[in-house]
Amino acid sequence: MNEVHDFLTLTLNLFLILQNATGFQWKVKEENGFDGEHSHHFTVKFSRHDPKEYTVNCDQPCTVLEAIKSTEKYKEKIKCADANIIMQLGKEDKESIVPTHFPCSCISDDECLIISCKKEKIEEAQEQQNKIIYPRDRYIVFFIDTIGGVNAKSKELFRSSVVKQYKTLCVYGEKGMTVEAALKRDGRFIDDLGKFELSDNKNPNILTDCTVTVDNLNQKSLKICLPLNKRKSDEKQQEKEGASNNLQNEHETRSVEDVVKQSGVSVKRAVEKSGSDNIDEIYEILRQQFPDLKKWMEERFSGNSYEEELTLRKEDFGKIQQSFSEVHRVRNLLKLGESVCKLIVKDVCQGTGFVLFDNFILTNAHLFENHIDVKKLQLDVDVWALFNYDDPEPDKNFYQFSCEKTLIDYNVELDYAILKLNPEGPSNKQRTSTRKIKVPPGLLKKFGPLPLNGEACIIGHPEGGLKKMDSTCIIEKEKRLKAINDNLQPYTNSKFIIQPIIQVLKAQSIENIMMGGRDAEKVVTYNTFMYHGSSGSPVFDALGRVVGLHSAGFTYDTSIFDPKRKESVIEYAHPLLTIFKKFVGNLVEKGKEQLLKKVEEEAKENKHLKEVLEAERANPEELMETNLV
Repeated sequence: MNEVHDFLTLTLNLFLILQNATGFQWKVKEENGFDGEHSHHFTVKFSRHDPKEYTVNCDQPCTVLEAIKSTEKYKEKIKCADANIIMQLGKEDKESIVPTHFPCSCISDDECLIISCKKEKIEEAQEQQNKIIYPRDRYIVFFIDTIGGVNAKSKELFRSSVVKQYKTLCVYGEKGMTVEAALKRDGRFIDDLGKFELSDNKNPNILTDCTVTVDNLNQKSLKICLPLNKRKSDEKQQEKEGASNNLQNEHETRSVEDVVKQSGVSVKRAVEKSGSDNIDEIYEILRQQFPDLKKWMEERFSGNSYEEELTLRKEDFGKIQQSFSEVHRVRNLLKLGESVCKLIVKDVCQGTGFVLFDNFILTNAHLFENHIDVKKLQLDVDVWALFNYDDPEPDKNFYQFSCEKTLIDYNVELDYAILKLNPEGPSNKQRTSTRKIKVPPGLLKKFGPLPLNGEACIIGHPEGGLKKMDSTCIIEKEKRLKAINDNLQPYTNSKFIIQPIIQVLKAQSIENIMMGGRDAEKVVTYNTFMYHGSSGSPVFDALGRVVGLHSAGFTYDTSIFDPKRKESVIEYAHPLLTIFKKFVGNLVEKGKEQLLKKVEEEAKENKHLKEVLEAERANPEELMETNLV
C-alpha cells in the first residue's frame, strides 16, 4: 500500500503542476490550508436603503457569496446571476466593492456587506467553487481606485462602467502571486490590461510593476498607470520575456523526471527546482503510472465484488435496452419526438422545448434568467424554435418559428416557461414550397403521472446539436445517495479529490433532492448524458406518456482531464402534472377563460389532466393538495 500511497502523492503533485502551468482549477487541500476550526460571522444587507442586516455564520472556508447562499432565505433574496452582483464592503457610501469570490477569511467579524443586483455583467465567472480558501495570513488585500492614474484616466479598465460609481475595488491575492495574476483572477478588470504599474496614493512616485508579487501591497490604496504607448510597450516586453525564457530553457532547465529520480522529492518541488514546466513530460509521467492506477482501482473491490457490480449494471442496462428496443415503442417515441424543438435564445443560450398544444411550447424558465421584465422578454432578446432539426449538415430540412415576447406563464420554482410561437409561420431559407408548414401536434394530451421507478427516455438537443434520444432508468429517492456515490466511486479513496467535489455539489444544494430534503418528493431523478443544452426536454415513461420536464443536473468540473468536460452525478426533472396544476391555477386566478377552454378541450381525453382541471375549477382560491404521483 505504500507504493499506492506514493503513486497517489505523485499524481496529485502532477495535478498541482498542471494547474499552475495550464490554468486548470482543481481544489486540492494543501498541507498549509485550514487545520483547525473555522468560525466567524458577518452581516449582509440586500439593499443600501434597507436598515435590516442579516447575520451570516461562516463555519467552513468558502467565498463570501457561498457563505451568504448557504442560508436558503438569503439565497432567495438574490434575484440575479452571480456575475451581475456587486458587493459593497462596509456601510460607507459607495466606498469599496469586493468580488463575489472574495475569501470569507478576509472578512472581519461583524463586517457588513451590501448586495446589489445589476442588469449587466460585473465580473467574469471564475469557477471559484474549485478554489482553495486559505487563512487570512495567507492573503494580501489591497484597493484599486476606479479612477485611473497616469495615462489611464480616460482608459477603459473594467468590464462594466457600473463599478465607477464606487471609489475603489478591493482585490486580494495569495502571497507570492503577481499583481497581474491577481487582477486577472479578480474578473472585474478587462482581459487586455497589458503591461501596467500601480502607483501608491500616499506617494505617487512609488510604483509597483504588474509582474511583481503582491506581498508588499497589503491594505494599500493604488491607481493603475499605463505606459504612454501601450501597444509598443507590450510588444517590446513580450520580445524581452521571450528571449529571457529561451535563454533560461537552454541553459538552466533540467528534466522533471531526472530531478525526481535523483532526489526523490515530490514532483511539485522537482518542477520548482528544475525550472521546467514541460506539459508533455508531465503527461508522459502520468501515462507511465496508468498500470499502477488500474491495479489500485481493481484492488478496491474485494473478492468478486467488481464482477458482481459490473453484472448488476449490465442487468439494469439490459432492462432499459429491452423496453426501448421494441419497434412499436421506438416508432411511437420517434413520432412524439417530432414535437420536440431546439430553442435558441439569441446571444444568450440554447436549450430544448416541446409543443404543449396549438402554438404554445413548454421549456425551462432558467433559459431566460436575467432576460425577463415582468413576464416579458427584454426587447433585445429573440427566441427561435427549430423543428425537425434531425439531420447532419449539409441537409437543412428543419424549419423555425420565432416566439412572441410575452410569456404565457412562467415559474422559477418549478423552472418552467410557456411561450407562444408567432402565427405568421415558419422560416426556412431552403424551403421552396409555398405549402404552409404547421406546428407539430402538442404533447399535453400525453401527460401522465411520474412513475416511482422503471424505464424512461429523454428526447432533446444536447449541446445545441441534432435531436437525440437517451434511454435511462428512474432512480428511486431511497437510492439517490447510492447512485451519487457510485458515480463518485473512482475518487472515494482520495480525500484530496473527493472533498472538493463534494463541496461543489453541496454548493448546488444537492441535499434538497436527498431523502428528507426539501425537494425529495418533488422531482424524478435519473442518469443521462444529456445534461448540457437539453434543459426543457420531455421525459417519457415506458408507456410513451410524457411525465417530466428535464431541468438540470448536479455537475463537477473535470478540467484536469479535459478542459471542455464536466461530469454529472445525477439529473432530475419536474413532474409535468405538477407544472400543469400550477399553469391551470394561474389561468383560473387571472380569469383567462378563453385560453382555459382551449386547455380543457385538449385535456378532455386525459383522466389525469381532467382531475387537475376539476380540482382547480372547484377551488380557485385555495389550491387542493392532490397526489399527482
